[in-house]
Amino acid sequence: MRFIFKTDYAQDIKLAKHGGNVFWYGLLVVLLVAAPWLLTEYSLAQLNLVLIYAIAGLGLMLLAGFTGQFSLGHAAFLGVGAYAQAYFTQAGIPFVAALALSGALSAFAGIVVGLPALRLKGIYLGMATLSFGFIIEEVFARWESVTGGNAGKSVGAIQLAGYDLGSGAGFYFVCLTVTVLCTLGILNLLRAPTGRAFVAIRDSEISAQSMGIHLAYYKTLSFSISAALAGMAGALYAHNLRFISPDQFNLLQSIDLLLMIVIGGLGSVHGVFLGAIFLIILPQGISVAKGFLPEFIGQAPGLKSVIYGAVLIAFVLFEPMGLYGRWLKVRTYLQMFPFYRKGMFKRQKSFQKSDRLK
Repeated sequence: MRFIFKTDYAQDIKLAKHGGNVFWYGLLVVLLVAAPWLLTEYSLAQLNLVLIYAIAGLGLMLLAGFTGQFSLGHAAFLGVGAYAQAYFTQAGIPFVAALALSGALSAFAGIVVGLPALRLKGIYLGMATLSFGFIIEEVFARWESVTGGNAGKSVGAIQLAGYDLGSGAGFYFVCLTVTVLCTLGILNLLRAPTGRAFVAIRDSEISAQSMGIHLAYYKTLSFSISAALAGMAGALYAHNLRFISPDQFNLLQSIDLLLMIVIGGLGSVHGVFLGAIFLIILPQGISVAKGFLPEFIGQAPGLKSVIYGAVLIAFVLFEPMGLYGRWLKVRTYLQMFPFYRKGMFKRQKSFQKSDRLK
């Protein structure tokens, strides 16, 4: 089992804690770069969706997992970014500038939501963000001159430096680059004073305020950064589908995003990617399983919703730390075998919020 003895503060905030991290993450980068030549066209398209959902998940994880703010309307920010990207690209604005503007517009929407919701917590904050999602969905449907209304709006392919990157390896590398930059940005933010202020607010607002942390400022900042990431994910989502409509950014989409970070592991950047992979693979698994089920069950219209709900309940009851938490337990078991103690990860009757995953 590996033990790391930290001797200074700089060592505590390093991105790579030891040489093993450098090796495994380096290998992961090599595999991701080689993915277009290793995967089929369909598998590469699914990987694109994983990367896009991971960007949106990073934003929601920052808001819910690290700041403790609950959101049930995050699909609205995804939609703002998607429609903004469609509008800006049709106006002739270059892709990179349009992507930045889409993120900025979504961040402004996050501020609009974050300011009125400062005095709300828990389920009341969830109701406020849910209402915002309904309002934005209605705006998408009614503002036909910009969004195309319920008829939808087509989105062109990505044009970058004269090259068409609308599909295949080109679009994949665009998604990969944006995902890597967003991930590094979140990791650096979390180890900065701003990120530590977010975590302090999550653990105890009273304690954070007593230490001089401005709650209104940091809560609004968290909402804006989270919305900006969701907006950039929405921009890539629009280019991926080439067609967007209001019903793509409804309550079910928000629940999918929330489901992703809960199943992946709330309070963990690793959990975002595990949750995104799970969210993309689960529908494929359901489609395969339908062939082995009785017809009256396999053809039931609500089968997907029932399975999603059952999976979420199972994780909340039996593995609240998500897939990443389960991996940590398996890794610890393998490292300590045969000295693993059965009750090591037994949940206590009470625990501190600061005991969550880092």
